[in-house]
Amino acid sequence: MADYAEDVLRAAKTIAVVGLSRDPGKAAHGVPATLQAAGFRIIPVHPSATELLGEKVYRTLADIPEPVDLVDVFRPSPEAAGIAEQAVAIGAKALWLQQGIMSAEARAIAEAGGLDYVENRCTAVVRAIGEITKN
Repeated sequence: MADYAEDVLRAAKTIAVVGLSRDPGKAAHGVPATLQAAGFRIIPVHPSATELLGEKVYRTLADIPEPVDLVDVFRPSPEAAGIAEQAVAIGAKALWLQQGIMSAEARAIAEAGGLDYVENRCTAVVRAIGEITKN
């Protein structure tokens, strides 16, 4: 039986990753790479990189010129509320805070904005358990 997090991930095709790392040894790089390999469209959001995972990098969510299904957050919990506001503003369908990231304020903003919300879960783990691919 699928859980809520699996349902949210199954509904997503395009994932904006806020905080995608340049360092291949970090989860903030490896997890999005795993999702990309499973067929998800990954859009990196990073303050200074120009290309990550072979994709053009955008400075902010507002700079992304296409619809985003899911905003996947690899930033500290205190930044989550601001990212939630941006996710609502761009019309994302869901906000996902990675494992170890939690924010009651981000949850309230996302849910008030009509977004599905997942926190403290790893997208790669949920994808693997649910055998979710877009290929």
